[in-house]
Amino acid sequence: MSGLSPGHGQVSPGQGQDTQRGAAYGAGAYAIWGVFPLYFRLLAPAGAWEILAHRILWTLLFCAAVLAVRREFGWCRSVFANPRMLATVTVAGLLIAVNWVIYVSAVMAHHVTEASLGYFLNPIVTVAIGVVVLRERLRSLQWLAVGLGLAAGVYLTIDFGRPPWIALGLAFSFALYGLMKKRLGTSLGAFQSLTSETAVLVPVAVGVLVWVGARGETTFTVDSPAHPLLLASAGVVTAAPLLLFAAAARRVPLVTIGLLQFVTPVLQLLCGVLLLGETMGTSRWIGFGIVWTALLVLTFDSIRSVRTRRRLADAAEYSAL
Repeated sequence: MSGLSPGHGQVSPGQGQDTQRGAAYGAGAYAIWGVFPLYFRLLAPAGAWEILAHRILWTLLFCAAVLAVRREFGWCRSVFANPRMLATVTVAGLLIAVNWVIYVSAVMAHHVTEASLGYFLNPIVTVAIGVVVLRERLRSLQWLAVGLGLAAGVYLTIDFGRPPWIALGLAFSFALYGLMKKRLGTSLGAFQSLTSETAVLVPVAVGVLVWVGARGETTFTVDSPAHPLLLASAGVVTAAPLLLFAAAARRVPLVTIGLLQFVTPVLQLLCGVLLLGETMGTSRWIGFGIVWTALLVLTFDSIRSVRTRRRLADAAEYSAL
């Protein structure tokens, strides 16, 4: 035990400040994502597909400009010369494009509250996909959370008179996107990944713009210069929270990230109800309440699991001294 350093088990002031900055970066990222409904409403009269195309193209241009300043294009060969990695990146790009277009369509159609439900459901769907696809074994509380999530889905289907397609589409597309990111592992950083995904989506974006133009529905030149500038800002608006998130993920524990992620759907729900005039009946609140209960169970289990692993690691380190 004499080998214990004076600061063993304690966090240094520098580490504490770094963690605080990380938490602030994470909160900033999730807050930006949370007010996206207000931003996308500003892009009217552009439709969801036109917004998707501009979001892809301007995000790629923004990423390319940053990479040019940093002179960081060497990694591109590892992606585009590797068929397996390129295929994974392409699937990830298509999934995030589906997520984007569903979300913007929901915002434009005044279904922000249902969209927020999708992001509340996402952690539960992610756990379920882990069981089905990755054959992961769940703890009892995780099974309880998944069961509550299924119960909420059934209840809300009855309440809506139809399955909550928007919420389910957002939850599954983002959970599957996360699965693709897991398969990529640490081979690509967050910024490199976003660049790759938007690059492979360029043909989709160009095709969409040609299709929208052929239908006479393009809005890029409407209300110049305000509207074109708003559409072009989609690049910065898309990349900025991702960069904040990446900075947070390097500095704070995964549990903290897990807790912060609920900031986004909460803000989206508040935007829908308080600022955009959407209504939520009592029965709808009950359905959301079931989902929130499942999330509380999942969060409690996650925190307990991390604490258990930490105690075991400390015990192993102590016994090795």
